[in-house]
Amino acid sequence: MDKIYYLASCDTCRKIIKSLPKDHNLKFHDIKQDPITVAELEQMRELSGSYEALFSKKAQLYKSMDLKNKSLTEDDYKKYILEHYTFLSRPVFIIKGKIYIGNTQQNMHQVMLAFANV
Repeated sequence: MDKIYYLASCDTCRKIIKSLPKDHNLKFHDIKQDPITVAELEQMRELSGSYEALFSKKAQLYKSMDLKNKSLTEDDYKKYILEHYTFLSRPVFIIKGKIYIGNTQQNMHQVMLAFANV
């Protein structure tokens, strides 16, 4: 099943969700209401190649915890993502076994193409 991991309180996520084709068949997963599991994060890592690819360096906590001045390992990225939803770069789409991470214009274009090919 195709899925989107998002944050319901995020304006950008809400805007992206409104722009999706009406006939999509996505399962919605609000990461604040229903934290991601280790198994879900493992699946995302397998598809993306690393935990770092899933990690948001734009998060307020990233700045307030001064993480930019630390050398983070893959285990650190995993730990932080599991500890607090804000560290997951959002939204994360899994469509037909492919992962799309973040809200860049290029990424969203790829998501729309993936829907067109469904």
